[in-house]
Amino acid sequence: MAGRANKAVAGAIRVKALRATVAGTSRLAALAAAALLSACSTFAPQSSAPQATSATPLPAEQVTPVLSPRMAAAQETLKTMVALQDRLTRVSAPLLINNADLCKGQARNLLGFTAQNRYSYPGEYSEASHAVLGYGERLQVSSVLAGSGAARAGLRKGDGLVAVEGKQLQGGPDAESQAAEVLGPLVGKQATLNMTIARNGGNQTLNVPVTRACAIRVHLGNSDNINSYADGQRVLITRGMVNFAQSDEAIAYVLAKDIAHNVLGHAGSMRNAATVGSMIDNLVRTKPDLSLLIGGAGIKAVPQEMDAAADNLALYMLARAGYNIDRVKPFWQRLSTQYPATVLNGYTAVHPGVAYRLAAIDKSVADIKGKIAGKKPLVP
Repeated sequence: MAGRANKAVAGAIRVKALRATVAGTSRLAALAAAALLSACSTFAPQSSAPQATSATPLPAEQVTPVLSPRMAAAQETLKTMVALQDRLTRVSAPLLINNADLCKGQARNLLGFTAQNRYSYPGEYSEASHAVLGYGERLQVSSVLAGSGAARAGLRKGDGLVAVEGKQLQGGPDAESQAAEVLGPLVGKQATLNMTIARNGGNQTLNVPVTRACAIRVHLGNSDNINSYADGQRVLITRGMVNFAQSDEAIAYVLAKDIAHNVLGHAGSMRNAATVGSMIDNLVRTKPDLSLLIGGAGIKAVPQEMDAAADNLALYMLARAGYNIDRVKPFWQRLSTQYPATVLNGYTAVHPGVAYRLAAIDKSVADIKGKIAGKKPLVP
């Protein structure tokens, strides 16, 4: 997003936007997810209907559209990406909302939902989004962050965005940037937004409280290497890492660690932000340039002291978000054993100080449990 207003809304409406996944340039979505809709249906003729012959063409409504291989592939890719991004949104929600005070300067007032239309996707994915997600000209709510003010106000997936504070929200190719210009100034100065939405064929008005949360965008990476990346403002977890982690809880361990790296400013301190940012820009695309994953990709290994500091903050974030911290150490042990530092562009290659980290994790877990037992605030 360009301009101050767009930046204010980037964290507000994005925490992952699938548009970033398929295009790499989503301007409005923060955490993209959407309900999957059926692309087409099969017509079943009644037994009394006349049989078609070569001289009698089938009525138009009886013809099932035949998708080209390219469009069928686009629809399947979009379905998979939406499902995975939706999972990241769900897992990251308590981490971002419950730790606003620990995010320090990266906490912002956010809208707590994402919105997209068919123009949020490039090329054949625009048509696929219409078929798979039901997107059209108008911006449509694609996900609502659990625990946010938007969720409490009753905003739902599929709601169309009509107006905010009496200002109409336009549809079409520039809908996202135009909405950013309207919403940006409002989110920063108002506790509640009066929003008009389209639902079930009519308009409704909702008073949507803004949500104080960590303004860190969470993305899915379209690659199979076992890694995640943090560039100071964004977190990206690869498809390979999601598959390795398997459980939502383990995914939360990875996300919390990278959120902590961002809060602590480690990418900037290491002068690694631009390099990591370029990797994130690449991997959010539908067809990333996987040749960039050859070798070390120019990404510097994180010093063990920085890694331990991020592990410590991540453990507090996890505990405050309701995740079980007893299984954090076994997860990182399993990862480093199966994918050691010799696996290039794997997580351990960028975070090689495993023994140092594991010892620090033991101490942090003990400290957190002591604070819980003593009913002390869970702050590092």
